[in-house]
Amino acid sequence: MPTESSNKPTPLLWLTFAVAFVVLVVDQLTKLWAVARLEGQAPTEVIGGALRLNFVRNPGAAFSLGGGFTIIFSLIAVGVVVVIVRTAGKIESKAWAVALGGLLGGALGNLMDRVFREPGILRGHVVDFIQLPHWPVFNVADMAVVGAAALMAYLTIRGIPLSGAKEVLVEESVSS
Repeated sequence: MPTESSNKPTPLLWLTFAVAFVVLVVDQLTKLWAVARLEGQAPTEVIGGALRLNFVRNPGAAFSLGGGFTIIFSLIAVGVVVVIVRTAGKIESKAWAVALGGLLGGALGNLMDRVFREPGILRGHVVDFIQLPHWPVFNVADMAVVGAAALMAYLTIRGIPLSGAKEVLVEESVSS
């Protein structure tokens, strides 16, 4: 029988949701700014040729692929959000909490565009506006998803599970 304390959210659950919230807020604020300041404007060089602001409404997925599958991408994003929220309560590793929070925030950021932007619910186009040389245009949510994926790959390669068991062993061996 579960104890009263097992029903309480863990601090790492809150960390996951805090990271997701920060990513989501920064993503949405930067997209609001981009729509207000960049839409209809020519691309702007910011740091020489290293960074350009280039407004694009993207109906597809990463790299503007699959523009005809917007509804499918929206449903996949909903699935990702559900899986992360269900998994978040099991996290006992700070690094995994940050990784899943970044993925959740990024998925929610682009999902909000797909739900609330034209041309309609689950078909909305994602606002992208950041461009690096020889790279497609992207946004803050995309950066969070890629960063989270890189961190998850690193944690997996290092053998650190969601439970953080290896993390504890590493900390104990260092303190010995």
